[in-house]
Amino acid sequence: MPLSGSICAIATPFRPSDDAIDLPAFAGLIDHLIDAGTSAIVLGGSTGEAAMLDAGEFEQLLAAGVSHVGGRVPTLAGTGLSGTRNTIAQTQRARDMGVDGALVATPPYVRPTQEGLYRHYCEVAEHGGLPVVLYNVPSRTACDMLPDTVARLARHGNIVGIKEAVSEPARMQALLALRGADFVVLSGDDASAARAMLAGADGVVSVAANVDPARMARLARLCRTDPLAAQALDGELQALYALLGCEPNPIPLKWCLAQLGHGQAQLRLPLLPLNARHHAAGRAALVSLGLVEASAASGRLAG
Repeated sequence: MPLSGSICAIATPFRPSDDAIDLPAFAGLIDHLIDAGTSAIVLGGSTGEAAMLDAGEFEQLLAAGVSHVGGRVPTLAGTGLSGTRNTIAQTQRARDMGVDGALVATPPYVRPTQEGLYRHYCEVAEHGGLPVVLYNVPSRTACDMLPDTVARLARHGNIVGIKEAVSEPARMQALLALRGADFVVLSGDDASAARAMLAGADGVVSVAANVDPARMARLARLCRTDPLAAQALDGELQALYALLGCEPNPIPLKWCLAQLGHGQAQLRLPLLPLNARHHAAGRAALVSLGLVEASAASGRLAG
């Protein structure tokens, strides 16, 4: 399961009419991502509103995603839950749906110790039935997995990498020392991903890749071949990064995708649609990247 470059944490479109998963829009977004150079897709992660899906919908989403991807790129599923037993069961469900690996966030809310995290991930890796990519995102989970713990876990044969969302350079440098043929290091923060990849990270698990997959794929390539061009391209993307962070993910993302014709800006409670005060900045960011024409964006905004 090679993991590098621009990996998209894909959104889950919902139909406004009945709030069900919009499978045609989902399939269209998958094709758009792969055609633009996305190197792998994360299904049912936090960007995909996994917390809002029941068990049947989670399996439906994964089965549909795996089927439509059709082996063109690797697929991962977000399977991290607060309890170890539940995380193992969720990972096994993902295995049964045919995904290639599990992206397992640190357990939210329960705040385990570092030793608890080590044992949690070992159990999931040994019994979940899939290769595991660790996911450290303390801003969402209130749980920070430290590099020393990652170093212990990197020696496990079924733990194949980490998505690190802590953006400080020192954190990324500590993890890059663990890189090897059997363990990849991925940025989990779009705004600092170029810096991480220029320092040696293998790629980025990106929210922005939903909106501009071609530029994110090009950014990942340039970080390996042309650092100055990569920095310039990263500068072009800063307005998009800021927009996607103006309210909790995936609220701004769903608004952007609706502007681009990839489903509707439908979210499930407790998430609400993007506040109208951000629409003008959102339109400007999309226009600046050439993703929509100014006249079309104005019409959608007015509507």
